[in-house]
Amino acid sequence: MSENIQKMQNVKSIREVNLKDKRVLIRVDFNVPMDSELNISDDTRIREAIPTINYCIDNGAKSIILVSHLGRPQGKSDSFSLKNILKRLERLLSKDVVFVDSLENAQVTLNTLVDGSIVLLENIRFYEGEEKNDSALSQKLASLCDVYVNDAFGTSHRKHASTYGIAQYAQEKVAGLLLKKEIDSFAVALSNPLRPLLLIVGGSKVSSKLTLLNSILNVVDKIIIGGAMSNTFLKAIGYDTKASLTEDNLLEDARSILRSAKEKGVKIYLPVDVVATDDIKDPKVVKIIPAQDIPDNLMAADIGPATVKLFNEVIKDCETIVWNGPLGAYETQKFSRGTFSISHAIADTYAYSIIGGGDTADAVDKAGNKDSMSFTSTGGGASLELLEGEVLPAFEVLDKRV
Repeated sequence: MSENIQKMQNVKSIREVNLKDKRVLIRVDFNVPMDSELNISDDTRIREAIPTINYCIDNGAKSIILVSHLGRPQGKSDSFSLKNILKRLERLLSKDVVFVDSLENAQVTLNTLVDGSIVLLENIRFYEGEEKNDSALSQKLASLCDVYVNDAFGTSHRKHASTYGIAQYAQEKVAGLLLKKEIDSFAVALSNPLRPLLLIVGGSKVSSKLTLLNSILNVVDKIIIGGAMSNTFLKAIGYDTKASLTEDNLLEDARSILRSAKEKGVKIYLPVDVVATDDIKDPKVVKIIPAQDIPDNLMAADIGPATVKLFNEVIKDCETIVWNGPLGAYETQKFSRGTFSISHAIADTYAYSIIGGGDTADAVDKAGNKDSMSFTSTGGGASLELLEGEVLPAFEVLDKRV
């Protein structure tokens, strides 16, 4: 894992190329959450892209074209248009941004603008070739720039035209400031960490974290497992988890992970009590129950107070903490206490703490601890694959220092 992280750290940074009078295309990640009326509910990803955009402006770029996706549109759709984030982007930059509704019009628009102009291209996923890594689309994107900058860590695990294919045709291809910050932050936690190193892993499915758990055993000292995925581990050691979400086809995999951890001297902590309910979205029954005594027709929805106390003691003892996945159904207030308590516990330590993006970052934000964490990643799936020890595709294709 350490070797692959060093490989990703070795990509060229935007600070190492000349941008003067160059056309710069930045692959940003403006895939921000919106409410039903298309109001942005969290603009973190836009804010994180601002330093790279400003760096291009300050260093004399002739033009800056921003390329991003938004959501998972099936064809063109107003609700997935990047027009919806234009005003917020302009406010954060304190500059006008020209919106271009199609790739076909982009080159014409760029030719008519004054030097230093910023252009926002319409949602790149409106093009079918984006997710297929289509070479024709990749070439069109590359033709718009002299320097390609990838600053979209959240999509760095995807082999798409705007994150992977474009690099084959771009003259220079480098990492933006955010992309470098992401990989350097993970390097602190994983390449030569202060110990003990703790991984906290949650979420709903063991299947999505199976590779992570197997690969991370050679790196960490302790692992806390919570969320619905802990049900499978509890069932694997003989508990009757009743109506709780489990993956029965992965029981032997869970047992194998527990055996491997014991052999490697990695301590794994599971819930000792749970908050059980009849229905997560519309609960009529809510009980705090020992993990081995869940009543019939009830399911675990959160870790209980005894588990919070146990996990907090583990957290206090660690010098580096990596957290990926909430420890309960935190979106429902009755089942948020466990996840929020763990967030508070991490915030109260002096440990180097990395929050693995996605739902975990959202939970930490809702708990009010975002500013107390050492680093919060902008990529959920990307951070997960990085923790699995992979070299992310977006880093593979960028220019290297040596």
